[in-house]
Amino acid sequence: MKTDQDGLASVEDVMALAAQLSSVAGAIHERALTAIRAPADAALGEDERQRAFALLDDELLLRQHVHALYLDAARAVVKGLGQPQQHVLDLTADAAEKIRKITVIANITGLVAALVGLAGAAASGVPGTVSLALKGVRDHIKALKAQ
Repeated sequence: MKTDQDGLASVEDVMALAAQLSSVAGAIHERALTAIRAPADAALGEDERQRAFALLDDELLLRQHVHALYLDAARAVVKGLGQPQQHVLDLTADAAEKIRKITVIANITGLVAALVGLAGAAASGVPGTVSLALKGVRDHIKALKAQ
């Protein structure tokens, strides 16, 4: 029997996470394109533009993990996660919002890497790996809030 602490314990839960991570990938894409399209004389500079191109690579990797989650949702069910599904979805929604609003791309590269790690961990189906990945996302969001 599924309890409130069994996030990702059903195919539907994994599919919901995949959909949320797809939304995060969309936010990464939008934010990176905004920086890339900025005028050459913009205050952000060339270094920021290069980081934006690197974010597009991370976006692609995240989307690959998302596609794997969709394809292997039944296999990727994570039993005994110890975290409610809504917490997992709220955390990734918060991450997407931070990505959309951040002004300096360098400040979100760690968060993006943590989200890619979460997608890969979810696909592994190992509760401990997913829990650590969720902690990494949560820690990066806290760090961004502190800035």
